[in-house]
Amino acid sequence: MKRSYMRKTGASILTSAMILGLLTGCGQTPAGKDSASNKNMTEETASEGEKVFYYGDTTFNAENDEADVNPHNGYAGWACIRYGVGETLFKYSDSMELEPWLAAGYENVDETTWVITLQDNVNFTSGRKMDAQAVKECLDDLIAVHERAAGDLKVKEITAEGQTLTITTTEPVPALMNYLSDPYGCIIDMEAGITEDGNVSGTGPYMATKVETDKGLTLVKNEDYWNGTPKLDTIYVQTITDGDTMTMALQSGELDAAYGLPYASLPLFSADPYTISSCETSRSFFAQMNYATESLQDDKVREAIASAIDKENFTKVLLDGNGTAAGGPYPESFSFGDATVTDKEYDLEAAKALLGEAGWTDSDGDGYVDKDGEKLTIRWVTYPSRQELPLLAESVQATMKDIGIDIQVNSTASYQDYLDSGDWDIFAGAFVSAPTGDPEYFFTTHCLDASSKNRGGYHSDKLEELEKQMASTFDAEERAKLATQMTQTILDDHSFVFASHLKMSIVSGEGVTGLVAHPSDYYEITVDLDKN
Repeated sequence: MKRSYMRKTGASILTSAMILGLLTGCGQTPAGKDSASNKNMTEETASEGEKVFYYGDTTFNAENDEADVNPHNGYAGWACIRYGVGETLFKYSDSMELEPWLAAGYENVDETTWVITLQDNVNFTSGRKMDAQAVKECLDDLIAVHERAAGDLKVKEITAEGQTLTITTTEPVPALMNYLSDPYGCIIDMEAGITEDGNVSGTGPYMATKVETDKGLTLVKNEDYWNGTPKLDTIYVQTITDGDTMTMALQSGELDAAYGLPYASLPLFSADPYTISSCETSRSFFAQMNYATESLQDDKVREAIASAIDKENFTKVLLDGNGTAAGGPYPESFSFGDATVTDKEYDLEAAKALLGEAGWTDSDGDGYVDKDGEKLTIRWVTYPSRQELPLLAESVQATMKDIGIDIQVNSTASYQDYLDSGDWDIFAGAFVSAPTGDPEYFFTTHCLDASSKNRGGYHSDKLEELEKQMASTFDAEERAKLATQMTQTILDDHSFVFASHLKMSIVSGEGVTGLVAHPSDYYEITVDLDKN
């Protein structure tokens, strides 16, 4: 078999003290400038013809495993690629089709051999030319230190010659190019090194001059960018987790744009001079069962819980339409989406009946079911940085009470501590289920015996066998069919309950262009971003 792929590249004003605190924490002023408030700095730099941009974001923090911009560190590659610091060999179009980026193309020589041709006009911000040797050094380090990447890529050997990179895998990896387009695949200069604060030398239109976890970072334009001319001189990315604070900052002009605004705030920005860019994504909000919890080892209890989650009310009322009810991990618009799978319908009477069949009844009339003298209490762990998750917990707590289950919600930034200690029964999180445009990703990360995020200890012989087939199947239609079978398997086991898919929105202020929401939820700050 021989495949080739080649394509031409082508509310009130926020106080000055608060903004000053954000600037002091998240970045330095441009060279030669004294520290000042956002507004004063904007006026000063604008008078000299410089362009300064202020971007509010909710996600750059340790809670989201985005502590820095080092793509080899957890999920920090998301920050690297979102903020224009790093780029991957391939990227995704608006329809989630693979297209060249740092690579000009690839050839799949056989099931385990891939030859990648690199662009010949790319330099790192360190000044070093990006050639095959530099890419090899980056990928070698990635698979040495990043467990998830090593498990995905299954690299046996990488060889480099000029602008040609050859990757041999230990077994067939049909989605190899897709995995290399994950944010962990951002190509960085290992010769330049990784700083103590997690800064790197990438190939993007901007480079970070200061990185501070949970606060933000400062970006300056890459004067030698290979794929166009960056329009902005300095960008301050500010981590703002409080929705009201972010809303007021955007209204007052202290921010030029914002990602992660509360849904209740979006109508405030529905008319000029603001612009809202929205799109459906594969970011799924879902609950994962802990099989170490005795009550959840009973499939009827898990099924009852799945039947008592009101997805339609959650998406249409609590999310105000900024999401779609999910049948499984993928949106219906995807070729391997959820249109053909069957999940549990919202049915409280059916849920009550299932609990009764499992021996859980309200014997003392207190409104909660019990068994052997113990009330059915579920510890629901989630986190607050994704505004949808506390809302989901609120909805679930209400409907579960209707069937007699006591849901104890723990929404905390320290959720990982509870997962590690086992002090949880159901974990609700958000995850981009198909960030590489391929269906295998969610299952390999969450559902298999070897999955790093199989937090609840789920196991299915059927799913393991289907994954073996998926791992050796190159045909896209066959992979989509397998994905549907795999989705139905985990739904039938009631091991995961998918509530919704995110409708992502980015709000831009007056004069801002080039900031566009993307289905992958990756690409935000690009060479096209501008402010007039």
